[in-house]
Amino acid sequence: MTDETNGWESLDWKKELARNIIGVDQLAGYAAFSAEELSKLREVEQVHPVNIPRYYLSLINADDPRDPIRKMCFPSAEELIVAGSMGETTADPYGDDKHDKGNGVLHKYDYTALVVATECCAMHCRHCFRRRIVGRPGNQLLKDFSGAAQYIAEHPEINNVILSGGDPLLLSTPILQKMLSRLAEIDHLDFVRIGSRIPVTFPIRLFDNELMDVLSAFNEKKPLYIATHFNHVREITPTSTEAVKRLRQCGAIINNQAVLLRDVNDTPEALVSLMNRLLGIGINPYYLYQCMPVSRVRHHFQIPLRRGIEIVDTARAKLNGYATRFKYILGHDIGKLEICGMSDNNIVLKQIHARSGHGEQASRIILLPLDDTAGWVTL
Repeated sequence: MTDETNGWESLDWKKELARNIIGVDQLAGYAAFSAEELSKLREVEQVHPVNIPRYYLSLINADDPRDPIRKMCFPSAEELIVAGSMGETTADPYGDDKHDKGNGVLHKYDYTALVVATECCAMHCRHCFRRRIVGRPGNQLLKDFSGAAQYIAEHPEINNVILSGGDPLLLSTPILQKMLSRLAEIDHLDFVRIGSRIPVTFPIRLFDNELMDVLSAFNEKKPLYIATHFNHVREITPTSTEAVKRLRQCGAIINNQAVLLRDVNDTPEALVSLMNRLLGIGINPYYLYQCMPVSRVRHHFQIPLRRGIEIVDTARAKLNGYATRFKYILGHDIGKLEICGMSDNNIVLKQIHARSGHGEQASRIILLPLDDTAGWVTL
């Protein structure tokens, strides 16, 4: 299958979503697995379920067992590894639990509130840092948006809100409209962000005219930003390009937050292709995250920081000014840290966000010794 020949744009998104490949047994109809592999993958799906749209499956080169698209959506026996040579792992690398205000609201930075609006995603990405909640209802999820909106309204220091999850664009259009309408009424909010991988994994959703009308109407009241997540240039297809165009026609500004992933985009050439193509479809390269030390993710997706710095520096030397604007980031428990480079054997970090109550840490420079294998830093 190829993206150009399937008429994805004309499909009913709800009906197509119901045709997702769910579970290892269904996936076995699309790829060859040995009996031993199937046994291990059935263990894997107990801790992170399999869920792949047919659209995203169509992007895989079936003749390449190391295909980067396949790696991001197919379960792997390596997900059974919870400790190993890369170091310790955690189920909550971003420290969400510490900043949980209830009813889906995470308030880590004074000026930003994140609302975990849903546990549902169109696809269960294998590198997901919130895999402990995706596809699994839990205590951190939104129960009643009026309670979340009330918290935001009562905290005038909050000037922007991120609707996250899961994937908010997978909510029904009427529910999303109610959320956005309530946020539009809060005077001290300057803008709203929606974090979504829908443009990448399930762009079919964005051909719903009703959804586009809702986003356009909100953008008339407050600026709307979409934070999306393309990791590889082959995820940029004619269908996703047209879907992004529709978002831009709504007035949304689209920024990309990629993750540096082993055997997916961990070469200068892969990053150059990705950043250039993003600009070519009207998306701003914004962040490139170091893969977090997530349980059942770190040991097959994370690369050493020293190697990551070399890859990023080499790529930047081949990119134009707009394409180099992305920051190489550690999404750390203490706040976001920009990875600036190496000085002798020290990694140079700049803290660009600080947690509430730790304002003195913002903008500080941090130098830490770094060996060749370290994939994360302890602070």
